[in-house]
This record gives sequence, C-alpha cells and structure tokens, in this order.
Amino acid sequence: MFKPILIILSLLSFQLFSQTKEDYLKTNRFDMTQNNFEFPQQDFKVLGFGVYHGSAKSENVEYSMLEDLVLNGKVKYYLPETDYSTAYYFNTFLTTGDTVLLKDLVRAYGDRVPQEKSIEVYEKWKKLKALNTQVKQQYKLKVVGVDKMACFKYPIKHLLTLIKPELDNHKSVALLKTPIKDHASYSAYYDSEARVMLKAFVNLYEENEQEMNKHIKNVEVFKHIIKNIKHTYTKENEREATIYENYVELMPKFKFDSRSQFVRFGFFHLEKSREGKKGYPSFFTRLIENNIHKREDVITVIGYLTKSKVLWDCKYSKEGKYNGYTIKRGYGIGDYWLERFKGIRELKNSKLSDITLFRLNKPNSPYLAKEADLMEIVMLLKKSNKERLKGMSTLDFIDYSILISNSDANIPIQELK
Repeated sequence: MFKPILIILSLLSFQLFSQTKEDYLKTNRFDMTQNNFEFPQQDFKVLGFGVYHGSAKSENVEYSMLEDLVLNGKVKYYLPETDYSTAYYFNTFLTTGDTVLLKDLVRAYGDRVPQEKSIEVYEKWKKLKALNTQVKQQYKLKVVGVDKMACFKYPIKHLLTLIKPELDNHKSVALLKTPIKDHASYSAYYDSEARVMLKAFVNLYEENEQEMNKHIKNVEVFKHIIKNIKHTYTKENEREATIYENYVELMPKFKFDSRSQFVRFGFFHLEKSREGKKGYPSFFTRLIENNIHKREDVITVIGYLTKSKVLWDCKYSKEGKYNGYTIKRGYGIGDYWLERFKGIRELKNSKLSDITLFRLNKPNSPYLAKEADLMEIVMLLKKSNKERLKGMSTLDFIDYSILISNSDANIPIQELK
C-alpha cells in the first residue's frame, strides 16, 4: 500500500513542476492596458501592491487595479504609505477636489517616499477623485493611514481641528499655532522646528490630559495622533512595528476584518513570509503570523521593472532651493546586469504588453517549487539574499507579479507649473 502512494505522489509532483514557468505564465497572464481588465481574484481581505519607487507607469498600474476594484465594490479602504493625519486630508481632497491642497499633500507624502513626491502621483490622485465622484456612496474609497509619521504638517493641522474653541488661549494650543518657516522644518527625521514644538506640546498635554480631554472633540483620534508623534522621538521605535500596531489599533474602527483594503507600500512591507527563520518580519508577515488575517486572505502583487527609468533624487542649492533632479536607468529597477531579480527573464519572455499581470498562485503553479527566484536578487561581486531564501518558494512571499516595461521616470512635483 505504501509503495503505490509514493508512486502517485511522485507522479503528481512531476506533473506539478514539469511545466515550465514560461508555459505556465502564458496561460496565467493578463494585459493591463486593455479597457476590460479585471483583477483575477475578488476574495481577499487585504490586497497589497508594491514596486521599486520612482517609475511613472507604476502609478498607472495602481490606478488600473483600484479602478476595477472600486467600480466592482471589492475594496473599501485605500492604505497608501502615509500617516493617519495626512491620509485624513487626502480624504478632504477626495471630497473637495482642492488641487492646491493636493499639491501640498503630495509633498508631505513624499517626505516618506521621496521618489513619489511627483507629478505622476498628483495626477493619480486626481483620477481617484474622479473615480470616487462617479460611484455610489457605499463604493466610495476612503483613505486610512497606518504608517509612521515623516512630516508633521498635517498632524499639526489635524490636532487643531480636534480642539474646541474654548482652548484657543491655552498655552499648549498657542504652541500648535507656532508659525513654521518652511516645509523642511516639518520633518520628523530630526529635531526640526516642528518636532521640538510638538515635544513641548505633548508634554503640556500629558501634564493636563484629564482637563484638556474635556475640550477635545474626539479624544480617541487625538490620542492616536499623540502616540504616533511620540513614535518619532527615537530611532529604536521601528517603522514596521509602528505600521502593524497602528493597523491593529484602527481595525475595530474601520472593520478591517470585514471590509477589504488596498495597500500601496514598498516591496518589503508586503512580503508574506520572513526571509529565513530569523528574518525580520514585514507588515504583511506580522498580520499573518499574529493571526490578524488568514494567509489566503492576504494577496501580494509585486511590480517588476524592465527597460525603465526611475526618479532618483532631487537637487537643492545651499539655500535649500529646488535645483532639478536625477534619474537612474540601471540600479533601482531590478533588471540590470549589476543587480537583477533572478526570475525576471521568464516574465519578459511571456509578457503581452508593457504592463502584464501574471497570476502565480494557481494550484498547479511551478512557483510552488522551493526556489524563490522572483525574490532572489543577483548582484555582481556583492552578497545576495540567496542563502536567506534557501528552501523557500516565490509563493511564500507573493501571489502575483506585474512586469512594467519602458516606463519613464517620475517627475518631481516641484516641476508642476
């Protein structure tokens, strides 16, 4: 009895992995440039999209996915790579369409993701506003921020909206109204003018918390913002832990267990497993390991760039005046002779268009094999992550890949006239 079972299992294993990856991809690919594009899976709680930062077509890809999911009522919340208060004001833009506000929001958002402080991100949000306008109220997208603060401008504005007028003369409120001289002074990365002021404000609030809470419109939200301000005080407060903590704290408020979310974060945050047993856990890994969501309810979609450019950095004068930008065509796209994803060749050989989605997670997928090639980064004369991935499969980490070809680089928002 034992021998026949072994034979059957061997045959099944051979059948499963004898199909080449290119053959598999050609029967599980979708052209995202077509007007009738629909995302293949509708049964998820959390869908994450990530790609190397700085490519223009990445924003088109994200919008195409969101458009389909919102129009079909499959996603309720949008979690971009930003904090709670900046997300609050993105919701204001989605209601008012105020493009002056939007331009400034993109700058604040870009303090966390500098390569996305861009015109392309600005235009994407304008399209999201138009999309929200055309759907019924129950389908409208709502923005929620769970990331660690990078810019204090909108947290300060948010705190002021939560304080009732009778506290206007309180010394703590006077601190919040302190004029800040320029955008850089709102940074959460060092003891900027805003952070020094906020430390003093938080101290005053905590000394007078019981009395001040009587004059705050929403104490729960107010304290959530305060806690996140304090998370920026030290480097020891890890970003990944903060993202996870914020998500869990906000879960009952937004019913994340029953209302699906679309998450736009960088590549690493969306990995569904650690890279090796001792690997550092990403945001998505924490959701799965702590049983916040079942593994099958979390979908990760990763974009891969080829023959593309990315915005690299912006140049400034000694006085801090914007002075142009630089782009990269090699490093930073993941398909370069000095740095590439091991499995990208099969994607390139199987693409339908410049934006091709591949479903990797079908039951017969060769990506179940213990070879995490779409996670392994091959680098010339540098140590790769190969050893950490040993014995793991691509599907341990991601469910879909998107090959993005011939993309221009993002253009900084400062170039918008």
